[in-house]
Amino acid sequence: MGSSNQSDPPDEQPRRRIYLDAFWIDQTEISNANYDKCVKAGNCPAIVSPRPDILEHPDYPVQGVTWTDARTYCEWVGRRLPTEAEWEKAARGTDGAIFPWGNDSPNRKMANFNRQNGDVMPIASYPAGASPYGALDMAGNVYEWVQDWYSENYYLLSPSENPTGPESGLTRVLKGGAWNGMAISLRAANRFWSFPYRNDFDGFRCATDVLN
Repeated sequence: MGSSNQSDPPDEQPRRRIYLDAFWIDQTEISNANYDKCVKAGNCPAIVSPRPDILEHPDYPVQGVTWTDARTYCEWVGRRLPTEAEWEKAARGTDGAIFPWGNDSPNRKMANFNRQNGDVMPIASYPAGASPYGALDMAGNVYEWVQDWYSENYYLLSPSENPTGPESGLTRVLKGGAWNGMAISLRAANRFWSFPYRNDFDGFRCATDVLN
Protein backbone atom coordinates (compact mmCIF):
# COMPACT_ATOMS: atom_id res chain seq x y z
CA MET A 1 0.00 0.00 0.00
CA GLY A 2 1.32 3.43 -0.91
CA SER A 3 4.17 4.57 -3.12
CA SER A 4 7.96 4.38 -2.86
CA ASN A 5 8.50 6.95 -5.62
CA GLN A 6 9.78 10.10 -3.93
CA SER A 7 8.27 12.25 -6.68
CA ASP A 8 4.77 11.07 -5.71
CA PRO A 9 2.78 13.04 -3.11
CA PRO A 10 3.90 12.61 0.52
CA ASP A 11 0.45 11.42 1.64
CA GLU A 12 1.09 8.18 -0.31
CA GLN A 13 4.28 7.41 1.57
CA PRO A 14 5.81 5.28 2.86
CA ARG A 15 5.00 2.18 0.85
CA ARG A 16 4.11 -0.58 3.31
CA ARG A 17 2.88 -4.15 3.29
CA ILE A 18 -0.60 -4.35 4.77
CA TYR A 19 -2.49 -7.51 5.79
CA LEU A 20 -6.25 -7.70 5.32
CA ASP A 21 -8.91 -10.18 6.27
CA ALA A 22 -10.81 -11.64 3.33
CA PHE A 23 -13.39 -9.31 1.80
CA TRP A 24 -15.65 -9.08 -1.22
CA ILE A 25 -15.85 -5.96 -3.41
CA ASP A 26 -18.19 -5.04 -6.27
CA GLN A 27 -16.73 -5.81 -9.68
CA THR A 28 -18.05 -2.51 -11.05
CA GLU A 29 -19.01 0.94 -9.90
CA ILE A 30 -22.65 1.26 -8.83
CA SER A 31 -24.79 2.18 -11.84
CA ASN A 32 -27.56 4.73 -12.15
CA ALA A 33 -30.04 1.86 -12.52
CA ASN A 34 -28.96 0.18 -9.30
CA TYR A 35 -28.91 3.39 -7.31
CA ASP A 36 -32.33 4.38 -8.65
CA LYS A 37 -33.79 1.19 -7.15
CA CYS A 38 -32.76 2.46 -3.73
CA VAL A 39 -34.33 5.86 -4.51
CA LYS A 40 -37.61 4.27 -5.58
CA ALA A 41 -37.61 2.12 -2.45
CA GLY A 42 -37.50 5.31 -0.39
CA ASN A 43 -34.10 4.59 1.14
CA CYS A 44 -31.74 6.81 -0.87
CA PRO A 45 -31.92 10.51 -1.81
CA ALA A 46 -32.60 11.20 -5.45
CA ILE A 47 -29.64 11.78 -7.74
CA VAL A 48 -28.82 15.47 -7.99
CA SER A 49 -27.01 16.17 -11.25
CA PRO A 50 -26.68 19.12 -13.63
CA ARG A 51 -27.48 16.61 -16.40
CA PRO A 52 -31.24 16.33 -16.90
CA ASP A 53 -30.77 13.13 -18.91
CA ILE A 54 -28.84 11.24 -16.23
CA LEU A 55 -31.45 8.51 -15.77
CA GLU A 56 -31.60 7.99 -19.53
CA HIS A 57 -28.23 6.27 -19.08
CA PRO A 58 -28.98 3.44 -16.63
CA ASP A 59 -25.63 1.73 -17.26
CA TYR A 60 -23.53 4.80 -16.48
CA PRO A 61 -21.89 4.87 -13.05
CA VAL A 62 -23.89 6.91 -10.59
CA GLN A 63 -22.23 10.27 -9.89
CA GLY A 64 -23.10 13.35 -7.93
CA VAL A 65 -23.69 11.42 -4.70
CA THR A 66 -22.43 12.43 -1.28
CA TRP A 67 -20.36 10.16 0.93
CA THR A 68 -23.47 9.64 3.07
CA ASP A 69 -25.54 8.73 0.00
CA ALA A 70 -22.94 6.12 -0.92
CA ARG A 71 -22.90 4.65 2.58
CA THR A 72 -26.70 4.58 2.68
CA TYR A 73 -26.91 2.64 -0.58
CA CYS A 74 -24.31 0.11 0.50
CA GLU A 75 -26.13 -0.46 3.78
CA TRP A 76 -29.41 -0.85 1.89
CA VAL A 77 -27.97 -3.73 -0.13
CA GLY A 78 -26.43 -5.32 2.97
CA ARG A 79 -22.88 -4.19 2.33
CA ARG A 80 -20.64 -1.23 3.22
CA LEU A 81 -18.13 1.10 1.64
CA PRO A 82 -14.68 -0.49 1.23
CA THR A 83 -11.85 0.80 3.34
CA GLU A 84 -9.07 2.62 1.53
CA ALA A 85 -6.79 -0.38 2.12
CA GLU A 86 -9.35 -2.82 0.70
CA TRP A 87 -9.92 -0.63 -2.34
CA GLU A 88 -6.19 -0.36 -3.01
CA LYS A 89 -5.69 -4.12 -2.57
CA ALA A 90 -8.49 -4.86 -5.01
CA ALA A 91 -6.92 -2.47 -7.51
CA ARG A 92 -3.28 -3.58 -7.17
CA GLY A 93 -3.28 -7.28 -6.33
CA THR A 94 -0.48 -8.73 -4.20
CA ASP A 95 2.50 -7.31 -6.08
CA GLY A 96 1.71 -3.62 -5.63
CA ALA A 97 1.31 -2.75 -9.31
CA ILE A 98 1.10 0.94 -10.18
CA PHE A 99 -2.18 0.60 -12.08
CA PRO A 100 -4.93 -2.03 -11.91
CA TRP A 101 -3.67 -3.66 -15.12
CA GLY A 102 0.00 -3.55 -14.15
CA ASN A 103 2.82 -1.04 -14.60
CA ASP A 104 2.27 -0.02 -18.22
CA SER A 105 1.21 3.58 -18.82
CA PRO A 106 -2.54 4.13 -19.31
CA ASN A 107 -4.04 4.20 -22.78
CA ARG A 108 -7.50 4.49 -24.31
CA LYS A 109 -8.07 0.72 -24.07
CA MET A 110 -7.36 0.58 -20.34
CA ALA A 111 -9.41 3.42 -18.84
CA ASN A 112 -11.59 6.47 -19.41
CA PHE A 113 -9.44 9.49 -18.52
CA ASN A 114 -8.09 12.82 -19.76
CA ARG A 115 -11.47 13.79 -21.30
CA GLN A 116 -10.89 11.30 -24.13
CA ASN A 117 -14.62 10.61 -24.43
CA GLY A 118 -15.89 13.88 -22.98
CA ASP A 119 -18.02 12.02 -20.44
CA VAL A 120 -18.30 8.93 -18.28
CA MET A 121 -18.69 5.62 -20.05
CA PRO A 122 -20.98 2.68 -19.20
CA ILE A 123 -19.68 0.47 -16.41
CA ALA A 124 -17.46 -2.42 -17.52
CA SER A 125 -16.46 -0.67 -20.77
CA TYR A 126 -12.75 -1.36 -20.21
CA PRO A 127 -12.15 -5.08 -19.60
CA ALA A 128 -8.49 -4.63 -20.63
CA GLY A 129 -8.03 -2.45 -17.55
CA ALA A 130 -9.27 -5.06 -15.06
CA SER A 131 -7.40 -5.54 -11.81
CA PRO A 132 -5.81 -8.92 -10.91
CA TYR A 133 -9.07 -9.80 -9.13
CA GLY A 134 -11.25 -8.83 -12.08
CA ALA A 135 -12.44 -5.52 -10.65
CA LEU A 136 -13.29 -3.06 -13.43
CA ASP A 137 -13.02 0.73 -13.79
CA MET A 138 -10.82 1.13 -10.74
CA ALA A 139 -8.94 3.71 -12.80
CA GLY A 140 -10.88 6.53 -14.42
CA ASN A 141 -14.58 7.00 -15.16
CA VAL A 142 -15.62 8.38 -11.72
CA TYR A 143 -13.84 8.97 -8.44
CA GLU A 144 -14.93 6.49 -5.79
CA TRP A 145 -15.78 7.21 -2.18
CA VAL A 146 -14.24 4.86 0.38
CA GLN A 147 -14.97 4.48 4.06
CA ASP A 148 -11.97 6.30 5.51
CA TRP A 149 -11.52 9.76 6.87
CA TYR A 150 -8.55 11.43 5.20
CA SER A 151 -5.27 12.17 6.98
CA GLU A 152 -2.16 13.28 5.13
CA ASN A 153 0.17 11.16 7.27
CA TYR A 154 -2.08 8.13 7.75
CA TYR A 155 0.10 5.81 5.66
CA LEU A 156 2.94 6.53 8.06
CA LEU A 157 0.86 5.84 11.17
CA SER A 158 -1.70 3.23 10.13
CA PRO A 159 -1.67 -0.29 11.61
CA SER A 160 -0.32 -3.05 9.41
CA GLU A 161 -3.45 -5.19 9.79
CA ASN A 162 -6.93 -4.17 8.63
CA PRO A 163 -6.48 -0.37 8.73
CA THR A 164 -9.79 1.49 8.68
CA GLY A 165 -8.57 5.09 8.58
CA PRO A 166 -8.46 7.80 11.24
CA GLU A 167 -11.16 7.85 13.89
CA SER A 168 -12.35 11.31 12.83
CA GLY A 169 -11.70 14.07 10.36
CA LEU A 170 -13.20 16.71 8.10
CA THR A 171 -12.69 15.11 4.69
CA ARG A 172 -13.11 11.63 3.22
CA VAL A 173 -10.88 9.68 0.84
CA LEU A 174 -11.64 9.21 -2.85
CA LYS A 175 -9.80 6.78 -5.10
CA GLY A 176 -9.41 5.89 -8.74
CA GLY A 177 -9.43 9.07 -10.84
CA ALA A 178 -12.16 10.15 -13.25
CA TRP A 179 -12.94 10.63 -16.92
CA ASN A 180 -11.62 14.20 -16.81
CA GLY A 181 -8.45 13.44 -14.80
CA MET A 182 -4.87 13.10 -15.95
CA ALA A 183 -3.05 9.78 -16.23
CA ILE A 184 -1.17 10.34 -12.96
CA SER A 185 -4.48 10.29 -11.09
CA LEU A 186 -5.14 6.71 -12.20
CA ARG A 187 -2.38 5.24 -10.03
CA ALA A 188 -3.85 2.87 -7.44
CA ALA A 189 -1.85 4.56 -4.66
CA ASN A 190 -3.05 8.03 -5.60
CA ARG A 191 -5.21 9.64 -2.92
CA PHE A 192 -7.89 12.27 -3.28
CA TRP A 193 -9.80 13.95 -0.49
CA SER A 194 -13.03 15.89 -0.37
CA PHE A 195 -15.56 17.15 2.10
CA PRO A 196 -18.25 14.47 2.13
CA TYR A 197 -20.63 16.52 0.04
CA ARG A 198 -21.97 16.20 -3.49
CA ASN A 199 -19.58 16.40 -6.41
CA ASP A 200 -20.55 15.75 -10.01
CA PHE A 201 -17.64 13.33 -10.54
CA ASP A 202 -17.95 11.13 -7.43
CA GLY A 203 -19.37 7.60 -7.44
CA PHE A 204 -18.66 4.44 -5.46
CA ARG A 205 -18.74 0.66 -5.17
CA CYS A 206 -19.54 -1.50 -2.14
CA ALA A 207 -17.77 -4.22 -0.18
CA THR A 208 -18.49 -6.71 2.54
CA ASP A 209 -16.66 -9.03 4.89
CA VAL A 210 -16.21 -12.65 3.85
CA LEU A 211 -17.34 -14.80 6.74
CA ASN A 212 -15.70 -18.17 7.32
